[in-house]
Amino acid sequence: MKPKKIPMRKCVACQEMTPKKELIRVVRNPEGQVSLDLTGKASGRGAYICKKQECFSLARKRKSLDRSLEVAIPDEVYERLEMELMGLSTREP
Repeated sequence: MKPKKIPMRKCVACQEMTPKKELIRVVRNPEGQVSLDLTGKASGRGAYICKKQECFSLARKRKSLDRSLEVAIPDEVYERLEMELMGLSTREP
């Protein structure tokens, strides 16, 4: 039996290839709205970011998400992403 293929994606901040399940997806839907996609299945153009505070800070500073999604990212999306990262860091042992 063949081993199951693990999909890899690149973080827009640190440029490291990481398994898709370990990243957070930010998606721009066909209407142009930007949101977090925690399921990884929403339709639209997606960009991935690591679950590390350093990657979040770097992506916000360099506007990596803006460039990847080809649209200006609203502050609400950055705030929600930051809250999600803080929630993940408190859950991890």
